[in-house]
Amino acid sequence: MLSNPFLFTLLRFLPARLASWIGGQLSVHIARRSMKLRDARARANLAILRPDLPEVEREAMLTRRWVNIGRTMAELANIDRLVNDAHVTVIDRAGYREVLDAPGPLIAFTCHIGNWDLLAAHIKWSTDRPGLGVYEDPEDPRIAAQLRKARSSYMGEAIGGGGAARGVLKHLTQKDRATLYILADERRERQVWFPTFGRSLEPSGNLSIALRLARKVGARFLPFYLVRTSGPHFELHWHEPLDPATMSDPEIIAALDHFLGDASIAHADQWLALHDMDLADPVSGLV
Repeated sequence: MLSNPFLFTLLRFLPARLASWIGGQLSVHIARRSMKLRDARARANLAILRPDLPEVEREAMLTRRWVNIGRTMAELANIDRLVNDAHVTVIDRAGYREVLDAPGPLIAFTCHIGNWDLLAAHIKWSTDRPGLGVYEDPEDPRIAAQLRKARSSYMGEAIGGGGAARGVLKHLTQKDRATLYILADERRERQVWFPTFGRSLEPSGNLSIALRLARKVGARFLPFYLVRTSGPHFELHWHEPLDPATMSDPEIIAALDHFLGDASIAHADQWLALHDMDLADPVSGLV
């Protein structure tokens, strides 16, 4: 969808609910068939993470997962129509508002669950905090260009590439009550290193950067995620902020890993990174 400008434009002109449904159907009936390796990886990983489920239930989860991926891609064309209370329900809205209204910088920390772009847009919509997102461009330049175009309308500032670290530090130190939006489950070396799922992995990548930044600028972590409930409707779940001033790095890592790891397993039918890792690899420590 992202590589087809005509289809992306068409989805924009359709009602958001219909566009989301079409995206799900295209994904499960077309994309899934052409991405057999990713489907097989997701199946193998799900069997490791959810051995309690019968195979037929895991297959149903995998089908729902492809539907969610397609819906999420299609919803990129209509994010501005979904960033509202009619489509996003915040769990404990009053507490969440209190967190966003508090002083000091904030690192909003999440995984690719539900619709992660809508989550980024929602936190921007919910607060007057200046926001910055950290991203990596897809390898396909056409998809990268379309993704940048789509995100420019709702995400605000975003940064990636070689100068990202300096830009992030400048943002957190020079803007009052700045927020940094980070996706923790990035793929590196053909593996997703967070959440750990019990593997003996040292913090690296975005998690390692976030820990250093938090201590340097006095930022608190806000772990949260957005899960799809039905169609283009979602619930925003969040965790009490984690403060480096009162917690050690191992304590923060354990809390992030527990909250987002449990969410990734509970909502494996909506977790994108399930097909980007190999939990059967001996390096994982799970088998």
